[in-house]
Amino acid sequence: MLEDFLDFLEHNKRYSAHTLKAYRGDLEQFQAYLAEFYPSITLLEATRTEIRSWVVHLMEGGASPRSINRKLAAQSSFYKYAQQLGLIKKSPVAQVSKPKASKPLPLFVGEDDIHKLFEEVEFPEDYFGVQDRVILSMLFATGMRLNELINIKEEDLSLSGAWVRVMGKRSKERQIPLTPTLVRELRHFFDLREDIGAQHLPFVFVTKSYKKLYPKFVYRLVNTYLSQVTRISKKSPHVLRHTFATHLLNRGADINAIKELLGHASLAATQVYTHNSIEKNKEILKRAHPRG
Repeated sequence: MLEDFLDFLEHNKRYSAHTLKAYRGDLEQFQAYLAEFYPSITLLEATRTEIRSWVVHLMEGGASPRSINRKLAAQSSFYKYAQQLGLIKKSPVAQVSKPKASKPLPLFVGEDDIHKLFEEVEFPEDYFGVQDRVILSMLFATGMRLNELINIKEEDLSLSGAWVRVMGKRSKERQIPLTPTLVRELRHFFDLREDIGAQHLPFVFVTKSYKKLYPKFVYRLVNTYLSQVTRISKKSPHVLRHTFATHLLNRGADINAIKELLGHASLAATQVYTHNSIEKNKEILKRAHPRG
């Protein structure tokens, strides 16, 4: 049943490998809990009583509300699937209260630090040093996701049209415009690709062994360079995505346009960045107002 459910999510709902792995882990963890504390009850036979008990067990074990809510989301999806198949009458998760999770503001790199990153940090002058800079520029100038970046092929880029095509979540394709600065950097980068004979590689960005990039490679790269310009606690590709959105909003960009650029399914996902903008305005008011 669990395998059928995961297969349904993969092929019918187009869930990512990352989400599928998380859902599998969450549901198998609940199965193990049932086996230990309610051995006579299967996954399909679980009621809100067992699920509430599991939530308490997780909270006592130190799990965060956010983590617990993700596990409940996995369960909810599973039981809705079982309900659609007629295996259960109603979802036992529906009447389980979710722990309230505080939502931290998205971390972002300040404009001064971004200026230092691209104007003061010294990148190696070889091919891979140029690639490092282009990767950082791509993440910051487009707001694309990590997986979208590593899957870019040459045919996905139009330097004359100044756009890049990416495949987002749920296999949703979108075009993101490229800034003139990024287009110039990409032209130089592609010239170097030809010089080293890499223009026939399937993916635009590669490791030093000319293989497709992988997530940890990009994480390390971003962390290495951001560590030179900022002290924020997290330095990841997603922080550059937050930075892209926050800077646009702070400079007056329309939130609906930012939503489309980020590839968000709903405006609610984008509105989290308005809080960063409000916090910035509070700080400006505090510094500049005569009675601040």
